[in-house]
Amino acid sequence: MNQWLDERLHISRLNDKFLRKAFPVHHSFFLGEITLFSLIILIITGIVLALSYEPSNSLVVNSFDPGTADKPNMLPAAYHSVLKLNAMPFGDMLRRVHHWMANIMVAAAVIHMMRIYFTGAFKKPREINWWIGMLLLIFAALTAVTGYILPYDNYSYNTVKVVYGIAASIPWIGTWLAQAAFAGNFPGDGIIPRIYGYHIMLLPGILLALTGAHMLIMIKQKHTQPQYAKRIAYKKIVGVPLLTQQTPIMLMLTLLFAGIVLLFAAFIPVHPSEFFGPPSTTPINNIKPDWYLLWIFGALAIIPSFEFNIFGGIIGSEFTGAILLPTVVLGAMFAVPMLDRSKDNNYYAENPTNHPVRLAIGTAFMALLIVMSVAGYKPDLISANVLTTANANTVLWILIFVVPAVTYFATIGIVRGIRALREADERDSLAHSAAADD
Repeated sequence: MNQWLDERLHISRLNDKFLRKAFPVHHSFFLGEITLFSLIILIITGIVLALSYEPSNSLVVNSFDPGTADKPNMLPAAYHSVLKLNAMPFGDMLRRVHHWMANIMVAAAVIHMMRIYFTGAFKKPREINWWIGMLLLIFAALTAVTGYILPYDNYSYNTVKVVYGIAASIPWIGTWLAQAAFAGNFPGDGIIPRIYGYHIMLLPGILLALTGAHMLIMIKQKHTQPQYAKRIAYKKIVGVPLLTQQTPIMLMLTLLFAGIVLLFAAFIPVHPSEFFGPPSTTPINNIKPDWYLLWIFGALAIIPSFEFNIFGGIIGSEFTGAILLPTVVLGAMFAVPMLDRSKDNNYYAENPTNHPVRLAIGTAFMALLIVMSVAGYKPDLISANVLTTANANTVLWILIFVVPAVTYFATIGIVRGIRALREADERDSLAHSAAADD
């Protein structure tokens, strides 16, 4: 049978070229695999959830509380289908797994990008894969946003209202773009079918295509090697073969990872649609996005309200905080391979302390996003008497400038101390070697 298949499919070539590919042995390289596992489980759980979800905001009779013949209790079909799904055996559990997988996928992708940045793995010849990774991160966040609109409870309703307003705030084309993206004015009859199409077809298709391209380029260019590989075999791939050793490790990691997520899903509830109730004009106080978009929400919270007209287009605080600022931040991240370049191909992961400026910029950038995320809790900080309405914006703006600056210089100082200790150890080693020779 093996010979018959090999004569037709050339399986032996596949084994020699791909299945024996060497994978570097280092724990940080599993971050990309965790991201991939999360995407696969998200697709599987999403397919199962889609079997019970009704993508419509048409009104249907509430089967749990139908009301009377004269006054039936009507609910949007999408919201009603989520209530029915929650009442099914393991239905709510499935939603929780889907929710936690989405958060873990984004978290793993963020940490994976941090590893790539701090070790210089974005340098030649891997610039394209850095840009593909950035696109994966952006589209993963967009997929998550469309996902928590689909329950169409009051929380989702207020969320899509905010997103629609952000799209409409874009100068000159905002109104047209918002109507095109959300199937008309908000709230319209076509909004849930449109978001559903984005969430289960368009965005997953983009994610799968980008993931495929990312992996193909990685296979072609090979991983960056840990520093120990340079001492073992210079410019050679040092690792374990894919099929016989790496695959069992990946399977064990997958089972462990799935078990942890199931524990999360079993004990930590997520997005209680019954609590929020059906869509209504009643606003939800202190509505917040998920953690990976909280920094944008923080920017909106502290940017003073303003607007001015340029050639008929209105530029306001909403556009500045939710569109312009993230564009600048993401643009800077896209530009990283162009700002920190190398003439020769980079085969090995760099020690972050050997590049103190890059390390300090990265830690300062992380500090900036953390402070902006904290700013998203401005109403909570005021209600807890940590800040006052009068000083909240001033304090938060000061922190946005001071904390990253302090982080930058502290990182530079710490790295200098580490390098001084390293140089002292090297001098002591040389001195001991010279003494031994004498």
